[in-house]
Amino acid sequence: MTGAFAVYGANGYTGTLVVREAVARGLAPIVAGRRRAPVAALARAHGLPFRVFDLADRDAVARGLEGVAALLHCAGPFVHTSRPMVDACLAAGVHYLDITGEIEVFEAIFARDAEARARGVVLLPGVGFDVVPSDGLARRLAEALPEAVRLDLAFAPEGGSWSRGTLATSIEGAGKGGAVRRGGRLRPLRTGSLTREIEFVPGRPRLSVAIPWGDLATAWRTTGIPDITTWFGAGRRRVVSLRRLGALEPLLRLAPVRKSLRAVVRATVDGPDAATRDSARVRLWGRAETADGRAVEARLEIPEGYRFTATAAVECLRRVAAGEVPPGAWTPSRALGAGFVDGLPGVVGGAVTPAPPGKS
Repeated sequence: MTGAFAVYGANGYTGTLVVREAVARGLAPIVAGRRRAPVAALARAHGLPFRVFDLADRDAVARGLEGVAALLHCAGPFVHTSRPMVDACLAAGVHYLDITGEIEVFEAIFARDAEARARGVVLLPGVGFDVVPSDGLARRLAEALPEAVRLDLAFAPEGGSWSRGTLATSIEGAGKGGAVRRGGRLRPLRTGSLTREIEFVPGRPRLSVAIPWGDLATAWRTTGIPDITTWFGAGRRRVVSLRRLGALEPLLRLAPVRKSLRAVVRATVDGPDAATRDSARVRLWGRAETADGRAVEARLEIPEGYRFTATAAVECLRRVAAGEVPPGAWTPSRALGAGFVDGLPGVVGGAVTPAPPGKS
């Protein structure tokens, strides 16, 4: 790896997993974050250097990036934390990666492509479960069917749970409703209002609901397909819950309500334990279709989401720091290829096959 690299938000749930994965691979990241005690404790536990700085302090961030070649940003919600870190990385000539899944964060980073190229900096958001496997599927499907005008991407966890940070990010977006991409533009959608059956396993349909997943930004940039819908294989019980949530969207737009929900999450949620991370899996499915009804589809199975994020993020960071990605703002599959996901541990499937019209 060329030059030092850092993990910011390293003491969070996912950041800690990333640090452990890096150390297991013989790497020595700089452990960074805004709270000294947990950052220092994590660094001491692994014999690593550490730095403490708050993103609200521009000068402190600049000092924190001195001597760093690449930085992996793990401190969300990224809608608040990404912009100051991207600004600092561009100013310092430091490559930037993150594990966001937030549509507006992707859109904002992609809009800085020309600036990144001019400064010789790589901007690579979404290097975890959001959106490495699904972006690889999107590119693979588009290459198999270049005339496609519609793209559907879906995921369904089997086991597992959410971390405190993931739920905090979800709360931040609560009240905004869902979204789809139509005619190349993002369109609003009421939460829980659009459903379909998807066969994540052939012959075993599962009720799925459209959600505003990061691929609405990344798959559009990767493939140029104008109509994109992203789905969560929720099952009937969760779909009912999401529909009820849709009715509460006006209430969830209120800042005091979101603040109260975040407090509950901080008090009650940690994240999946080691046994769950080792046993849970995630199934992904994708389908591309042309205007005249020709279609292809693909399925992929990966390890539990946080475990996958740690391995994918470290490998992306390693490759960027080694100079394998040219300057600019990239999606994972545009930066590293549609087959990048295939080389990660525990990944199965991904082959593209013809699909009957209108059938998942």
